[in-house]
Amino acid sequence: PAALPSTALGFTDVNLNSRNTYEVSRRRSAPEHLPHGGTAPPEPAPPPQEPAEKARHRVGIAGAGSSFAEFFARNFFTKRTKELKPAVQSAPGWKLFGKVPPRENLPKDSKIIQQEYEARTGRMYKPPPPSTRRKNIEFEPLSTTALILEDRPANLPAKSVEEALRHRQEYDEMVAEAKKREIKEAHKRKKIMRERFKQEENIASAMVIWVNEILPNWEGMRATRRVRELWWQGLPPSVRGKVWSLAVGNELNITPELYEIFLSRAKERWKSFSETGSENDIEDAGASVADREASLELIKLDISRTFPSLYIFQKGGPYHDLLHSVLGAYTCYRPDVGYVQGMSFIAAVLILNLEEADAFIAFANLLNKPCQLAFFRVDHSMMLKYFAAFEVFFEENLPKLFLHFKSYSLTPDIYLIDWIFTLYSKSLPLDLACRVWDVFCRDGEEFLFRTGLGILRLYEDILLQMDFIHIAQFLTKLPEDITSEKLFSCIAAIQMQNSNKKWAQVFASLMKDNKEGDKNHSPAPKS
Repeated sequence: PAALPSTALGFTDVNLNSRNTYEVSRRRSAPEHLPHGGTAPPEPAPPPQEPAEKARHRVGIAGAGSSFAEFFARNFFTKRTKELKPAVQSAPGWKLFGKVPPRENLPKDSKIIQQEYEARTGRMYKPPPPSTRRKNIEFEPLSTTALILEDRPANLPAKSVEEALRHRQEYDEMVAEAKKREIKEAHKRKKIMRERFKQEENIASAMVIWVNEILPNWEGMRATRRVRELWWQGLPPSVRGKVWSLAVGNELNITPELYEIFLSRAKERWKSFSETGSENDIEDAGASVADREASLELIKLDISRTFPSLYIFQKGGPYHDLLHSVLGAYTCYRPDVGYVQGMSFIAAVLILNLEEADAFIAFANLLNKPCQLAFFRVDHSMMLKYFAAFEVFFEENLPKLFLHFKSYSLTPDIYLIDWIFTLYSKSLPLDLACRVWDVFCRDGEEFLFRTGLGILRLYEDILLQMDFIHIAQFLTKLPEDITSEKLFSCIAAIQMQNSNKKWAQVFASLMKDNKEGDKNHSPAPKS
């Protein structure tokens, strides 16, 4: 028959980059079954008149049914071949990595290393009795921890008995310390979970009381001792928005329709400023075009910085446009106030608990309270009265810290302004800030300053060790691990009473003194 090209059926010339290629060539050069003499019998050579190419062609055709299948089965289905054919030990000289196969040199874990070490030193490995084993807490030292028990390599001096014992002691101490740390963390996690479950149970039971008993009889029950105590513990999230709306009230008589009117005005203003940047509207009373432009730009900037960790008020977030609408509508509703930094946090907290129109109504009425109006309109004389009243109760409750602040001339405005402007929603964790809001809606502005004193009481020992700069930095950014239990226990310890005068009476006396001072310093009338 005519000879075919060698590239067509030259199966034995296939070269694959795998470890089985070496195995194929090895089996050809060193057969598996050797005679007792240790030398392989010579393989019969092809007839001299037959060229090597034809011989390869002859072998390929003859073994096409068996050699071809065996070759590919050996290369691509090695696991199946090993299962079907028992492995035959070949000559030791053909081992790739010594007489021990690589699979037998598996890495040892720390327990095996411990057992081998104790066997060498004559100490038998005894597992701890079942009674002493910890339940529900699994601990296994890191694999590198047990390396201290291993002997040194052969090229280094061997360990002495004393050194080996010392290493064993160090290892035991490391394991014991790790176990203690693990137990402590496990107990801490369990305690947190127990407190969380207890809190959820209290919220569920309180929600039933608020929905079925208090809210249907709001006017008659809101001032009762039972409701006030329940209120102090924090409002259930499902009724929080409703209680806030009822507590803040609607003295301004704003309706959802009025909100839509001011929102449409805000949208027209945004459109006109974005298209032309010039004055297209009739100026609102008390607000120039420059002021309106500044307010609109400040709103955009502040929204991106409102609760950035939540990623819901930033551009593209689900509440971005909603917050923008509420703030824009308010600038049109109160052009004399406009937008002030800090408003975005107050509006954001309301949006998280109320519907859009209800959030705007509560927002406008909340900012119309005397304290908020004084701060957001930057009424310096009124702000100074609030700071003076705060210092009266500061000195009464925390005299040592009060004198420490006085020694550095650290005035309340340095830390109170940020707290009051945002109603603590920027300074405290959101869930804790909402609980502060709960009691603020119950007690009014007094509780804002009482909360400030509670924070100072909570960190009094730390603040007494600080200087002016560090105190200002600390109070500007409070620790994130502050808990509601610790804070409210400190707030409860603050007594808002000075010389039998409560907050409202102290503030009223300061206002009266200020008016009398203004009269004494007023110019005499001309004759």
